Amino acid sequence: MADHGPTPEQSQASAQTPFAADAAAPGAPTVPVPVVQRLDLADLFDALRRGWADFKAVPSHAILLCVIYPLLGLALARIVMGYAVLPMLFPLASGFALIGPFAALGLYELSRRRELGQTASAWDAAAVLRSPSLSAMLTLGALLLVIFIGWLASAQAIYGATFGNAPAAAIPDFVTQVLTTRAGWQLIMIGGGVGFLFAAASLCLSLVSFPLLLDRQIGVVEAISTSLRVTARNPLAIAAWGAIVAALLILGSLPLFLGLAVVLPLLGHATWHLYRKAVVPNPSPPRMRPSRRARRSAADFPAVLLDWKRD
Repeated sequence: MADHGPTPEQSQASAQTPFAADAAAPGAPTVPVPVVQRLDLADLFDALRRGWADFKAVPSHAILLCVIYPLLGLALARIVMGYAVLPMLFPLASGFALIGPFAALGLYELSRRRELGQTASAWDAAAVLRSPSLSAMLTLGALLLVIFIGWLASAQAIYGATFGNAPAAAIPDFVTQVLTTRAGWQLIMIGGGVGFLFAAASLCLSLVSFPLLLDRQIGVVEAISTSLRVTARNPLAIAAWGAIVAALLILGSLPLFLGLAVVLPLLGHATWHLYRKAVVPNPSPPRMRPSRRARRSAADFPAVLLDWKRD
């Protein structure tokens, strides 16, 4: 990404830092205000390219983290067909994308380790459970879950308003009814519009929030605020990113959600690199544990039992 030079927010952040230090308790570390940058289309495609490189470097780990998603889709399709709640199939399948940023935490960790030149393994994805910001991540994840539930409730209400309370199994040729009747068109248009609002809210709140929480020890409010500032400064780029995500998720859902085993890790890794482009790097990155312990010979025993003294 081209160097755009110092920004007003950078100047503002540097000006705010001394006041933050004065307001902090004696001896407490000063946390710089995250500074956001401008994005363009080239940044989006470069983030995807870097995400694809991460996926190719650790494909088995990425698929391992995301295989539950296509399996969930298959189970979801079976439940829907079996219990005559067909109208909720699309809202459920599309709605899981709302909580995708939380599910991709392990992928962010793998990309971060590769960025630092470390060897990434599947076990390293679990390092997010030791993050100092874990409680903030869970809080933000719960917020996305509320958005997800709100979308499902809205979708059910929209279906009831257009088709009534009759189950889909009692409607002959349900798919044909949706695609060829006025009520079906209303369902598609209203549902699509409402779904867009939920998706936009989720995107704005979580665009860089989870990577930021993983990268820095900050609060959930500041993470969300930073994500909103990135969106406000780059509305066209973020809208294009949302369109790219939606298109890839649709492609990944065919056939039978199996393509998501590739699309989801790609988007997860790419989101980390997009965060790197959208937010100025952390001036004081946290110390990371090495990916693998060094091999020791038997002659080191029992000294290896006292390995904690080396820290």
